[in-house]
Amino acid sequence: MSVEHVPHARLAERAKAGPHTTKAEHVGFNGRVAILITNMVGTMWCAYAFAALALISLPEAIKGGTAPLIAWIAQTFLQLVLLSVIMVGQKVSAAASDKQALQTYKDAEALLKIQDDVHRLIKLNNELTTQIHAATCAPSTPPPAKPRTPRKG
Repeated sequence: MSVEHVPHARLAERAKAGPHTTKAEHVGFNGRVAILITNMVGTMWCAYAFAALALISLPEAIKGGTAPLIAWIAQTFLQLVLLSVIMVGQKVSAAASDKQALQTYKDAEALLKIQDDVHRLIKLNNELTTQIHAATCAPSTPPPAKPRTPRKG
């Protein structure tokens, strides 16, 4: 006995396409330039270089008094150094997010495969149950009727 099972079309689509990750994103020329600059500026080495650059002007800011020192901290140090540090943190977060998305994709693929197998087994079970029912409940020749005995009384 064979039961023909047709897997859901979405399984084939997902197998062909695979998971969508940040690296697969189409960005064009401007996007590639932006990614190149982001990858250069978004490093801790760049943050260290910006910190050294900012520290060169620190003595002049200190001589200028409170207002120039606060302006130096806000406009020079924080903007230059924290920009790179934040970018590094976001790159780490994006990589972790891509790993999580890939794991979720793999888990979903496994669940779809299991569900497809369950569907196939249910169809097989239904066919076998129908065959068993037909074999056990088939009309047979009825037993001969018992003669009635007259009742006394």
